[in-house]
Amino acid sequence: MYYILHGEDEFTRTEQVNKLRAKMGDPQFADLNIVRLDGRQVTLGELQHACDAAPFLADKRLVIVEGMLARFEPRRKKSEEDAGAESEEEANPLLAKDLKEYLARLPETTRLVFVEFKTLAKNNPLLKHAESDKQNAHIREFAEPTMRALPRWIQERVKAKDATIEPDAVNELAAHVGSDLRLLDNEIDKLLTYRGNAAIRSDDVRALVASVRESDIFALVDAIGRRETDVALQLLHAQLDQNAAAPYLLTMIVRQFRLLLQMKDYAARGLTLDAARERLKLHPFVAQKTWNQALNFTLPQLEATYHKLLDTDLATKTGRSDPIVALDLLVVELTR
Repeated sequence: MYYILHGEDEFTRTEQVNKLRAKMGDPQFADLNIVRLDGRQVTLGELQHACDAAPFLADKRLVIVEGMLARFEPRRKKSEEDAGAESEEEANPLLAKDLKEYLARLPETTRLVFVEFKTLAKNNPLLKHAESDKQNAHIREFAEPTMRALPRWIQERVKAKDATIEPDAVNELAAHVGSDLRLLDNEIDKLLTYRGNAAIRSDDVRALVASVRESDIFALVDAIGRRETDVALQLLHAQLDQNAAAPYLLTMIVRQFRLLLQMKDYAARGLTLDAARERLKLHPFVAQKTWNQALNFTLPQLEATYHKLLDTDLATKTGRSDPIVALDLLVVELTR
């Protein structure tokens, strides 16, 4: 029996591999019958040797091969006869043929798992072979959830942990943490530990999830952009009252103005929001907020502000200024 686990959702894919490992029984003995191979380099002979070995003090043997099937992805080839027209050719056709033949005689005592880090092409020869071999092959694609599907993933994840979460808290997590499922799962565990048997609330998310707390920096920078000195100082000291360290706040403000400067520059050069987001590798929520904030400033204002921030950062790090006093003076100066 063999499995093909492919797709970009590393978190859920890894969970599935771990479930297969757990079925091997006592870890003390299971490790003797689990082999992991680098499929990008493994030869068919090495794969056969690992699969044909008899289980040691167990009924089954698990062989995990990472990245092998990507070697068979069809390659695009330009035709010399047809003025640059492209066609597809099979990659490693002989190896693909030999592997398919070997899968037909895979020992019953071996569970062979092909793990692929990206979604395989529909015309991948090994994927097509497995689709026609329903008796022996198990295929599962692990696609990352879209932003639209993320709230449902969060609700189901919390439910699987025998807990509940309020809709507003779901939206907070989805908007601020994004589609990093491993990080989401860690944050959910942290929230469940904090709440015990009670439902997770949006207030809990704001109090405990670092990326949500960091979003409050947007409000502070918004107030600076609107030249609202009192509001900006109030927001600054609200962060300090929540035990946020002054150097950390300054670092986050510097980071945000650097993003604003880059976003403004891309906009001036005619890039769209999506194109700028791709270049800056930002979450859509963060990119939209940064794009909107950049409208509050001109490019020369952002450049001047960024230099003032760097000067303040240097002054606090060299001991020339007290960090909290320096932040207060900086906010007053930037909002004048």
